Amino acid sequence: MRDICREARVTAPTVYYYYRNKEVLFEAVVRDTITMEDFTKLLITVCKKAKDPKLQVRAFTQTYLSSFPNQLINTGLYLKRSTQLDPVGAKTLLRELTRVDKMLIDIIREGIRTKEFRATSPRMAAECLLGMMNRFIFQRIHFQRNYRAAEAASYLSNFFFKAMKADGGN
Repeated sequence: MRDICREARVTAPTVYYYYRNKEVLFEAVVRDTITMEDFTKLLITVCKKAKDPKLQVRAFTQTYLSSFPNQLINTGLYLKRSTQLDPVGAKTLLRELTRVDKMLIDIIREGIRTKEFRATSPRMAAECLLGMMNRFIFQRIHFQRNYRAAEAASYLSNFFFKAMKADGGN
């Protein structure tokens, strides 16, 4: 707490006035920093503008790869041990990632219903596409490997459409 007070240039009583202990302060920082709400809202907005499931997948993929908020997620701050997020960070992050997953699943489900995509598990199809996108994101965040978002999104969308083609991809 002394280090925090020194960096913030405030006294300990000031910090304790707003936050009764370190844990409450940490939770406030996590909730404020790890939010992905704006990212989720952006995904919802761009996908709603697209007219059909294929265009929605393209919009989703492009937006996901170009706008994933890697600056907001400081994994060093949220890790409890070397590979485990603390409970507050995990809950906060999981809530928004679940909304993102559900959005993509719903898009795929609609594509299956309209016969643009083959009949398959919408959840598994979404997990495959998200997994491929997250690989790009992971490489960018952790290893500073850059990619052109538009090119990667186009490639992944086309790859996904080939796999989801109504006639089985042939």
